[in-house]
Amino acid sequence: MKEINISAGLCLLCGDAPCTGSCAKGLDPARGLRAIRFDNESAAGLYFNREACAGCPAPCETACVLSDKPVLISEIASRLDPVKKIPSADLSIEFCGLKCENPFFLASSAVSTGYEMVARALSQGWGGVFYKTICLETIREVSPRFDAVRDFQGSFTGFRNMEQLSENPPEEDYRILARLKKDFPSKIIVASIMGQSEEQWIELTEKVQEAGVDAIELNFSCPQMKYAGMGSDVGQNPELVAAYTALVKYHSKVPVIAKMTPNITHIVSPTMAAFFSGATGVSAINTIKSVTTSDSSAVSGRKAVSGYSGRAVKPIALRHILEIATNAQLKNAHISGIGGITTWKDALDFIRLGCRNVQVCTAVMEYGYRIIDDLVSGLSSYMVSRGVKHLADIVGEEIPEFVSPSTLDRETVVFPVIDKSLCVGCGRCYISCWDGGHQAISLGEDRKPKINGAKCVGCHLCRLVCPTDAIGISKRVPKVRK
Repeated sequence: MKEINISAGLCLLCGDAPCTGSCAKGLDPARGLRAIRFDNESAAGLYFNREACAGCPAPCETACVLSDKPVLISEIASRLDPVKKIPSADLSIEFCGLKCENPFFLASSAVSTGYEMVARALSQGWGGVFYKTICLETIREVSPRFDAVRDFQGSFTGFRNMEQLSENPPEEDYRILARLKKDFPSKIIVASIMGQSEEQWIELTEKVQEAGVDAIELNFSCPQMKYAGMGSDVGQNPELVAAYTALVKYHSKVPVIAKMTPNITHIVSPTMAAFFSGATGVSAINTIKSVTTSDSSAVSGRKAVSGYSGRAVKPIALRHILEIATNAQLKNAHISGIGGITTWKDALDFIRLGCRNVQVCTAVMEYGYRIIDDLVSGLSSYMVSRGVKHLADIVGEEIPEFVSPSTLDRETVVFPVIDKSLCVGCGRCYISCWDGGHQAISLGEDRKPKINGAKCVGCHLCRLVCPTDAIGISKRVPKVRK
């Protein structure tokens, strides 16, 4: 499958894709390529027909916007097994007492501003929305406000964001929230709010409830606010978190969710402050304070610290989720996971560490609301393959696998094993082992690596750098004491 993934990785994921438009057989190669790109390979065969594609002159490749080196769609089609139907599973789950049709929500951000945007997303299958944060201060944004760190294919590995809160007048946002709930009664509409004083928190709480929202998220975490005493300034102070959470809870008849900042050493302290002050759930994490240096993203020649998101922050987000989920005093807190979620596998990682739903922002900004198709079908296929009937059954199931580093087994070793049939003799493992490992690999005359067991410590750097997956894992054995 790796060759297919590499080839599909060249696809630009066009809007209104010419390859699909050119197919006389009514197939949808663009949708199939998108399924592969978003780790949903098992569904890709639904959009191709191996037999029909075999004798086709491939107008889809001629139509590809990469005219000088088009994606080899016919080659991909020849390798895919046909799929008649995507397995369907019940993805519904309860979150803070609310019945969600699936765990996939839009995060409070640029992807959830305005009625038309959110309505389009909900119509495409998103389970709900954390609407862009409303405040009572005048919000004026900078330009440009985004920057990206990219991989070799041009996709975002990290995304820098200087955007603050909703620029709409509050009354307009209240009307939008009311209209969304009226038009999408089965979806979960969460209002995100941020005040600068007790009076503001109370007013916002009362107004969004009048609009009919299902829950209220308290933004204690925005890292780039113009005004002091807001956003992450509050989230880093457990006393303020407790005070504002208790205040909102007192004036609220709907669930209250505290959005936590990662820009703190111990996220559990403010999380506990929120939970014991009445929050039913927590959202984690918001963006991480960061610096990028691109001159093209400077604002009138000036640069500033701002929030970082995207795939690069996922391991950090999961660390914070794990710390919250494993705290005995927070065992009843419902968690909404945020941070680098692009595919259904990413979402699954958050769910298995204790999240009952996930919020997505950066991936939508890069690829559009359409990613919901593969989020839903990918997670459904996974549940069916495991025989999981209810999504709640796998919430937190991976937590027992995590222990303190002090308790890890240090008396055994797992040596790497080389499959020479897959090895192409590139020497990457040799270079990495000699310059960053334990000098345990040598190259034969055939350029195939050999492992010196007396020097190998089982660190597996070689396996991680191998571009052809030619290095695997052996059985765990006792260490030989020297």
